[in-house]
Amino acid sequence: MVYLLALIPALGWGLMPLITGKIGGSAVNQMFGIGAGATIIGLVAYAVTQPTVSTTAFWFSVLCGALWTIGQVGQFVSFKRMGVSNTMPLSTVLQLVGNSLIGVIIFGEWHSARALTIGFVALAIVIVGALMTSVSDSNSDKKVTASNFIFLLVTTIGYWVYSAFPKIPIVANESAQGIFLPEMLGILLGSVIYALCSGNASSFKQKEQYLNILGGLSWGIAAFAYIFSAKALGVTEAFIFTQLNVIIATFGGIWILHEHKSHREMTYTIWGIVLIVVGSIATAFA
Repeated sequence: MVYLLALIPALGWGLMPLITGKIGGSAVNQMFGIGAGATIIGLVAYAVTQPTVSTTAFWFSVLCGALWTIGQVGQFVSFKRMGVSNTMPLSTVLQLVGNSLIGVIIFGEWHSARALTIGFVALAIVIVGALMTSVSDSNSDKKVTASNFIFLLVTTIGYWVYSAFPKIPIVANESAQGIFLPEMLGILLGSVIYALCSGNASSFKQKEQYLNILGGLSWGIAAFAYIFSAKALGVTEAFIFTQLNVIIATFGGIWILHEHKSHREMTYTIWGIVLIVVGSIATAFA
């Protein structure tokens, strides 16, 4: 039963880009849908668990949730530029590598020589896998270009902040349930600010703005389930299960969203995904 619970985050985070891709709309529509849907889950979770959280931690969580939108906006824009099947493996790798380096440099993780060796070898495997998934033939309509990759890399900084913030002293002693709702409110706030600052206030009149809430519900359920799977299995083992989302999103993009890949591209993608999953699991032993 615990392992079924651990599969919910992988399923929810893997299905989210497929749901938003199928619904369509602009990155603004999709971002608002994630914020609104996740907030609905946050409100339900708060009503059920009724956690407590300090005022300082509440507002800090809101800020970190808002910063997360930078990463998600970058991902949505990249979906349209490179396709879901190209973006998700690269996004997963950038998050894994960035979070691991932050853990080593700032939080002192992988402190032994053995841990550092295993960790960096695992990251090297993951990077090779990402490079393999990004192989594109000249006739592909959505390619992984240098500019597209740099854009995804820069916006992934938002994900790094979001992933690191639970370890920051301000919220380190708060319950995961307590900071969940303010995080979701921050995501919603960030999505609204993005819509207004990008000159897309009219997006609130578009139906895609609200249909994409379905994607937000999928993301929010996954995020909340992860809290409990991490408690039951431990953060490391629970995180390994979440890596299955890249399989769902990548092959879902090909089969459900009909993103074309040649035989050569497909071969590289399959082997690249295998290396990403193997490397991700290997980091657990660091």
